[in-house]
Amino acid sequence: MDPIYSCHKCGNEWSGKSTAQPGFKESCSRCGAYLHCCLNCSFHRKNAHNQCYIPGTEYVADRKGLNFCEEFKFRSGTTDNSKTEAVKQQSLEKFAQLFGENPSDSDKLSFDDLFRK
Repeated sequence: MDPIYSCHKCGNEWSGKSTAQPGFKESCSRCGAYLHCCLNCSFHRKNAHNQCYIPGTEYVADRKGLNFCEEFKFRSGTTDNSKTEAVKQQSLEKFAQLFGENPSDSDKLSFDDLFRK
């Protein structure tokens, strides 16, 4: 089974299967994000020095911008935004359980009500 290569930003599948890697200036056909960037690289690690698993690589300030790193290897897999949304919703529900529901708009005092005598 061929690996799936997708954009780090929108999850759109990369259509350039004829080459192993995207070109330095190649961008996503859906959102326009650069494909040859740290966030699409399989060596990108947030906790590593310079956020790269390969030691001795040059520092890249913009992780989502294009770079000319020769160590770049397109990461396989997809960005599952639905899973991220489910985790976000679960966190909001736990927050509401812990601190109580947010007051409704009718319960909120207006600015004038706060300073009325």
